[in-house]
Amino acid sequence: MKRPLVCVPVLLAALLAALATGCGVGAAGPVPAGAPASGLQAGTVARYARLYFVGRYGIQTVPREVDAATSPQQALDLLRKGPDTAERARILITEVPRLHGRAIARAAEGAVDPHLPLPVAQMSGGGLGLGLGLGPGPGPGQIVCTVASADVPGDRQPPDVDVRVYEAGFSTAWTVRCDAGGDVVPVPNR
Repeated sequence: MKRPLVCVPVLLAALLAALATGCGVGAAGPVPAGAPASGLQAGTVARYARLYFVGRYGIQTVPREVDAATSPQQALDLLRKGPDTAERARILITEVPRLHGRAIARAAEGAVDPHLPLPVAQMSGGGLGLGLGLGPGPGPGQIVCTVASADVPGDRQPPDVDVRVYEAGFSTAWTVRCDAGGDVVPVPNR
């Protein structure tokens, strides 16, 4: 009967020794592993305006860091300034011509109304660059996609934003959208 009593303390000692060696802390204590974790501070969010410039393979989306959400007018103003130094180094250009007069982009629920101070036919070759034989110029497409990608009321994604283009010399607008690939597509009459 004495034998089981001797085994219990030995088994407990062995169990405690096994547990102590498996805890991951050696006899030397914790080992320094470098600088503490770093990165974004809590609550910070980088904001980007999505501008559309022309590159080697057509119109390309270019994210540009901004301080706050960008309205369609602010995005249009950034586009009209053209590519910055880093964007030019990537061989990006704009086909939006220098506009004499102010181009205005008014936001509405799920839509943007850009008012252009000249007819689209006079902008960069006279077409939307749709790939449908309507003209080679991507300038108007840059405008359409840039304003559709701005902060538009109504929580629509850019491909679902109606862009009603008003051009100088015409009394009515025509409605298009910028699809997910950056192409301008007409919106059928409803």
